[in-house]
Amino acid sequence: MPYMQRCVLVSLAIWLGTANASFATEIEASSKVDTVIVYPDGATVTRVMRVDLAKGDATILARDFPTSLDPSSLRVAGSASARLVVGSIDARLPRPQPAGRPELEQRIEALRDERAALDDRIASETARRRFAERFAQNVPLGLGEKGDARPIGDWRAAFDAVGEEIAAVDVAIRTAKLRQRAIDAELARLASDMKDNPPRKMEVRIELSAENAGPATLSVSYTVRGARWLPMYDARLDSGNKERKPSLELVRRAEIVQQTGEDWNDVALDVSTIRTAKGGNAPELPPMIVRLRDPSVPVPVTSYAPALMPRAGKFNDRVAEQADRRDEDAAPASTPAEERQATIETGGYQAVFHIPGRVSVGTGEGARSLRVSTAIVAPELLVRATPALDDTAYLEAAFKQADEAPLLPGRIALYRDGIYVGRGQMPLVPKDETARLGFGADEKVKVARVPVRKFEGSAGIITSSKTDEREYKITVRNGHDTPIRVTIEDQLPVSESEDVEVEMLSFTTAPTQRDVNDRRGTLAWTVEQAPGEAKTIRLGWRVRWPASRMLTYDTAAR
Repeated sequence: MPYMQRCVLVSLAIWLGTANASFATEIEASSKVDTVIVYPDGATVTRVMRVDLAKGDATILARDFPTSLDPSSLRVAGSASARLVVGSIDARLPRPQPAGRPELEQRIEALRDERAALDDRIASETARRRFAERFAQNVPLGLGEKGDARPIGDWRAAFDAVGEEIAAVDVAIRTAKLRQRAIDAELARLASDMKDNPPRKMEVRIELSAENAGPATLSVSYTVRGARWLPMYDARLDSGNKERKPSLELVRRAEIVQQTGEDWNDVALDVSTIRTAKGGNAPELPPMIVRLRDPSVPVPVTSYAPALMPRAGKFNDRVAEQADRRDEDAAPASTPAEERQATIETGGYQAVFHIPGRVSVGTGEGARSLRVSTAIVAPELLVRATPALDDTAYLEAAFKQADEAPLLPGRIALYRDGIYVGRGQMPLVPKDETARLGFGADEKVKVARVPVRKFEGSAGIITSSKTDEREYKITVRNGHDTPIRVTIEDQLPVSESEDVEVEMLSFTTAPTQRDVNDRRGTLAWTVEQAPGEAKTIRLGWRVRWPASRMLTYDTAAR
């Protein structure tokens, strides 16, 4: 085949391919939200559209996608009776279109005509008022037909007529001006509507090719950031008695909030534990540079400054700060209603809870709480007290977390024997780790910490030193009719200097644990107590330091 002929055929093939692409059928379609997966920091939404395709290339155009979607996250899948090939998918904002409409323009013109007519009415009534005022000034003071003065009755009639006329004119003018004010407001609103409106929806275009004509179903998924779910819990403790062992009912809930600009009506809803906004890699540590400083320059407070020892009441402070204002009715119903629960699907790195049935969550409508799961566990009860700060004893329930899905951090509503006792915070508890929940003050356990001795003195002649000795007695009494296990926490001073020596005195009751939860100097005594039994714990310590130096305690020691 000659060279020129080959070139003509190639050019013709290219032209035909371009022509086919440019003349691809454009089909407008509407979509509906079908499934939603909500993450702690976003959501994946899947919309479904059904179209009738002709054989060959086609462009599907949907104009009902939210502007909050991430265009790079768009994915499309489809099914049809014959082979279907998806080419590309993209999203774009439509060009703003003028909002002006013929009926809108006609309305504006009619209002302007009405306002002009009201101007004429006001002018006419104003002239009428001037005439009445001129009549009042001139006519009543003139003479009668024979040159005599007018009778007083004529004057009164004239005055009444003039007054009524002026009053009628004032009412007419006032009514016309009020109507003009309403017309001006309506014209301003219509003028705003006539301006270009920003797009409220996103256009999505899908290029595809169908081997044969027939119906097809397309699923388009995308991610949005304006949605989240928070874990919430109900913990209902039955403390038990002589005949019944304690039990704990733990209810998981998902609180869903979404402001994506689209309503999720009648959708299949899942919640996932994956945090999509965290990224794929762990952060890298910057170098930590150590330099010598000039002693005359004051030391700035930095993030590396040693923290003070935690207060025992910190947990309660955090609970108070995070307490919800909503009251919950703890009274049991005669026929309790059942809540639908989710099914769970766990993988190597995530847990997904499938909410049963179809759910509706509107955009910007506030939080929606859904029940996820319920577990009944056998807890281990413990009474804990920190009498150095607070003589109150607190009841705790500990249990092993056996679910595949971890207990995520979230608010928890606490009930003890059917009574609402407050709100707390659930920490992160992976599988096979122990969760501990506090259920308020135990008034049947009395704890007292009494200072027995405090001694401060000096020793030595040449290398003198100072000494501070403290001794405390802690008593615990069980007022329950069943045995209990009690843990008492206290502390020793902690030295960070070689010149400061800290010693626990020999008469101290041996602690069952030291440096509790990696808190330096924290001691714990765990004892089993029979009903009505009282036990005593003794604690003593000594601190010695050079007499030439001053000693301070970062936390107050009683």
